[in-house]
Amino acid sequence: MEPSRTILVVDDDKSILRTFTRILQKQDYKVDTAETGKEAIEKAESKHYDLALVDIRLPDTDGTELLARLKRQLQNTIKIMITGFPSIESGVKALDEGADAYLVKPVKPEDLLMLI
Repeated sequence: MEPSRTILVVDDDKSILRTFTRILQKQDYKVDTAETGKEAIEKAESKHYDLALVDIRLPDTDGTELLARLKRQLQNTIKIMITGFPSIESGVKALDEGADAYLVKPVKPEDLLMLI
């Protein structure tokens, strides 16, 4: 049996965190959540994640800035930016900072699972 993959979901919206957690756990992923950039940094410094889903708009930082700050901790982690406010500029910036993909909210469960 393949070991469970660990995912960090970073979003300040508790309903998004609950929804993503439920969807991912049903597929046997282990899920940790963070509501702020600070909390995400603390978790990434103490644990390896196979994948990180990071909202662009967080209360204490911009998600793309968070990616830049976490480059060392998340260097072998797949990083997916999520946003409810898409723009070409934010998409390009996210990819420049190391995001592997860019998803627009609302995210359909099947789209999320297909991407990961």
